[in-house]
Amino acid sequence: MREIGLKELKDLAIGATLLGTGGGGDPYIGRLMAEAAISRYGPIHLVDVDELPDEGLVVPAAMMGAPTVMVEKIPNGKEVETAVSQLERILGKQAVAIMTIEAGGINSMIPLAVAAQLHLPVIDGDSMGRAFPELQMTSFHVRGLKATPMVLVDEKGNNLVIDAIDNPWTERLARTATVAMGGASIIALYPMTGREAKDTMVRGTMSKAMDLGRLLGHSRLDRDEKLQRLKTQHQAIELFSGKVVDVERRSGDGFARGTLSCVGLDAFGESVLRIEFQNENLIAVRDGRVVATVPDLICVVDRETLLPITTEGLTYGQRVTVVGLPSDPVWFTEKGMQTVGPQYFGYQVEHVSLAEGPITTAETNGGWA
Repeated sequence: MREIGLKELKDLAIGATLLGTGGGGDPYIGRLMAEAAISRYGPIHLVDVDELPDEGLVVPAAMMGAPTVMVEKIPNGKEVETAVSQLERILGKQAVAIMTIEAGGINSMIPLAVAAQLHLPVIDGDSMGRAFPELQMTSFHVRGLKATPMVLVDEKGNNLVIDAIDNPWTERLARTATVAMGGASIIALYPMTGREAKDTMVRGTMSKAMDLGRLLGHSRLDRDEKLQRLKTQHQAIELFSGKVVDVERRSGDGFARGTLSCVGLDAFGESVLRIEFQNENLIAVRDGRVVATVPDLICVVDRETLLPITTEGLTYGQRVTVVGLPSDPVWFTEKGMQTVGPQYFGYQVEHVSLAEGPITTAETNGGWA
């Protein structure tokens, strides 16, 4: 068992934002919530899922909606506790642990705040090993768990319970409600037993995020040393390095969608890169060739510090490096690829393995969402 205090929280915020692949929300607001809770209630216990009782109730919590909205639509601080308490009331059981639904900026922080408030441990893991934009895009769904009953809460005090026929319908109904709530909501969903968590979750995500955060935030390492350690310790691949020349961004249907365009510098000086995103970065195309796709991680970082940049933080003129990281094996199953592969998002290309390099040389806009 490890403790997450204020120092560990900083590392976790950096590492989870990298794993969030541009999505999961800006960590700043969530970090403030978690810092306040830790300062008031003490450090949070991070536990291995095998330490939990098989019949105990585990509750994942998160923010749903467009991350760009949360920058201005500030939580009141009570939403997560309300969502978890409502779910406990519906199920007639008290939670024994809280879980993050995904690795991502604000979504790595929100569960910590409620765990501190309720004096509950947080499980070392999540359901993605990264961030994805839709509720059914979890290892829980791939392995047969239901997302409902689910509770949504907003900053005005509204709360809603959903009990849907399947997980895609949960996504549709919850997305519609989130749009009505102003584009962002706080949610508790996929309630499960400790046994089900052990069988379905992606393990070690929180520890991995803290390790990544310590590396990227290390003040004594220069850019090249950090990048080399990312490659050797985390199987990262440098896909591009250059300057942002355009960011086309729009919010709608509860998502932040858009396109990032960059021109290369140094070794990539003759190249042009485009990244398409839907909250998270989905596909990277360099000089007309697809070089990375979901479910693998496409991460945009500051070129000098290698600190991660979320999709809402991208601006003209930034110097960036783009790195790819391999995804958890759960996404390379048949159901995993059906759920989060590039074709699900409307990109008429096959998945590009980061280990094998690009498998297509044609860029066809007509088939893209």
